[in-house]
Amino acid sequence: MSEAGSPILLLAPLYPPTQAELESRHRVVRLWEAADPSATIDAVAGECRAVVTHSGRGIDAATIGRLPRLELVANYGVGVEAIDVEACRARGVAVTNTPDVLTEDVADLALGLLLAAVRRIAQGDRFVREGRWPKGAMGLTQSLQRRNVGIVGLGRIGAAIARRCAAFNTRIAYFGPRRKAGVDYRYFDDVVALAQWADVLVAACPGGPETAKLVSRAALEALGAEGTFVNIARGSVVDQPALVELLVSGRLGAAGLDVFDDEPDVPVELLALDSVVLQPHQGSATHPTRAAMGGLVLDNVAAWAAGRPLPTPA
Repeated sequence: MSEAGSPILLLAPLYPPTQAELESRHRVVRLWEAADPSATIDAVAGECRAVVTHSGRGIDAATIGRLPRLELVANYGVGVEAIDVEACRARGVAVTNTPDVLTEDVADLALGLLLAAVRRIAQGDRFVREGRWPKGAMGLTQSLQRRNVGIVGLGRIGAAIARRCAAFNTRIAYFGPRRKAGVDYRYFDDVVALAQWADVLVAACPGGPETAKLVSRAALEALGAEGTFVNIARGSVVDQPALVELLVSGRLGAAGLDVFDDEPDVPVELLALDSVVLQPHQGSATHPTRAAMGGLVLDNVAAWAAGRPLPTPA
């Protein structure tokens, strides 16, 4: 339970209204603004009982170890792969996240990237803006209708993507660690086999060591020159060098990518490809979703401070 005035260590900036509300309720130390972050951690270590971070920043075992009174890590985001959850468990530190509230917006962007990649929407926009249309028609594109869509990870977001794809008369299958009860979609226990079946492969699984390069070179090669790959999960879930190589050579047909290995750095080879649609990790980046995520962070911190059960433990 929180002690009056004990500082909350904020590791990275949040959605501004959320951050303002957090700071109105608690004494917040902004670590990213500190001239000497290490000294700042030392200065609050004796009092700090809660940390707020986000999925891109996380918190490592070394920092957790420097906060002997830590009780809570509240994460702004669903993914907790950047948080050393095992170190938290070993210390009895609770970890919370913000599930459900970002599902629909992330799924919307996945479908937007899919349509943009298959129908070459960004390429068509450039074609018009650059004055090329009067000189002749743009080439034909692929269609999403009646295609095979394989989804890697049928959790909340993956299931929401599947519902959207069904409206385009697609056939849907999925990969996961186990078959989902009550799900009628075809199940594959191997990503390469799923990619061989699919015309479109969508990554919607969690990040972290367990899924690193799950979408392998072999899977991308199986998807093939007419295939489309969409990633709204994490850059780590795909073999990015292989992805770039296959797109450049034309052995993979198209891609819609919201996430990358080393954000914000994007492989320069992708920038010149009309077959690729790029986004700067915008899956949940809408005002309603970011506000809802912030509300869950505030609710978890408030519950911890009052000694109540945490609303969304990770």
